[in-house]
Amino acid sequence: MGKKTPAINSSSTADIAFLLLCYFLMTTTMGSNTGLQRRLPPMPDPNQKAQDQKVNRRNIIVVKINSADRILAGTDPIDVSQLKEKIKIFLTNPTDDPTLPEKEMQDIEGYGEYPVSRGVISLQNDRGTSYQAYIAVQNELVKAVNELRNEFATRAYGRNFDACNEEQQDIIKKAIPQNISEAEPKDVSKK
Repeated sequence: MGKKTPAINSSSTADIAFLLLCYFLMTTTMGSNTGLQRRLPPMPDPNQKAQDQKVNRRNIIVVKINSADRILAGTDPIDVSQLKEKIKIFLTNPTDDPTLPEKEMQDIEGYGEYPVSRGVISLQNDRGTSYQAYIAVQNELVKAVNELRNEFATRAYGRNFDACNEEQQDIIKKAIPQNISEAEPKDVSKK
């Protein structure tokens, strides 16, 4: 007569699996630093006249991405690699071109008078635009602003924006604002 092999007690296996699942859920961190940082513009002053709130057409550049991921900056078709330089010229208006944004002399606390660009970048994408094209364009727009901020920081403080203290960074942000407006995705290829 042969010996019977004792069966393994598996009544607590489900409990162990549940505890392991709970452990991994509590200890695993998800990358939360991805995404695009955007700040909404401040609310308009209720006492301000309606016509003053209208943005002059020369102060806006419309960047469109169609469903074929082709980019249009203003009226010109453009490659994503050329977009950063076009935006930098648009925001700085180095030759005081009457078709490029106006500059408004502002007294920035802690720095003094500085001609701040009134330029606004209006980004419009198609419902068929790929996510990669959208992110690539966003990156170029933010790179343009960051490069201008670094150039200002180097001129004013002799170091890059990231190396400046908080007070200096606030001054730089006021001198080189990041005005990017995003419209709801639509069929921009029909326009």
